[in-house]
Amino acid sequence: MKTILCFGDSNTWGFDPASITSAHPCRHPLDVRWTGRLATELGADFRVIEEGQNGRTTVHDDPLNVCRNGRDYLPACLESHKPIDIAVLMLGTNDLKSFYNLPPGEIANGAAILAKMILASDAGPRNQAPQLLLVCPPQIGDLSHLPDLEAKIPNGILRSQQFPRYYQAIAAALGCAYLNSQEIVQTSPVDGIHLDASEHTKLGSAIAVKIRQMVG
Repeated sequence: MKTILCFGDSNTWGFDPASITSAHPCRHPLDVRWTGRLATELGADFRVIEEGQNGRTTVHDDPLNVCRNGRDYLPACLESHKPIDIAVLMLGTNDLKSFYNLPPGEIANGAAILAKMILASDAGPRNQAPQLLLVCPPQIGDLSHLPDLEAKIPNGILRSQQFPRYYQAIAAALGCAYLNSQEIVQTSPVDGIHLDASEHTKLGSAIAVKIRQMVG
């Protein structure tokens, strides 16, 4: 059995866009999330581990929430779940928040740090590194109907549109597999950040195809 670790943010956690204004965020059911769809499509020969967290960044501390820095948690996560055959990394959306004040290229560089950590680890079979699938995060949608959220992620559409060229370049430099989610899914018109159920299905199917290619 091959182990697939999915390391990401709220779109890996399965945040339901309909709960964006709720004090208690809800998540899509397990079989609806892209990780659940991935597990279904890959079948019994694969174990899919869902490691998503709301607000998780690549390498930055959130001044308003504790334990959101992906770099701090990743080593323990890899150690906990080893041996890992393939790590799926999709992070960067939360780095768009205004208090980080980062251009898209620097956000991608944060993802590159995590990618290098995975590829330099001994978390794979026989204490080798796992294979890596780097996934470019979805494009931010229209936030104008949610002014508080729009203020948190200024120019989200234009800035996130620049992600693919940076993420693709990182994957090429590192020699890892790459998937541009912006060619596959669109964020929900409800909140412009998270994925509706139908988009989770699309993303899970696309990642399943890539993983089957990676395992030959």
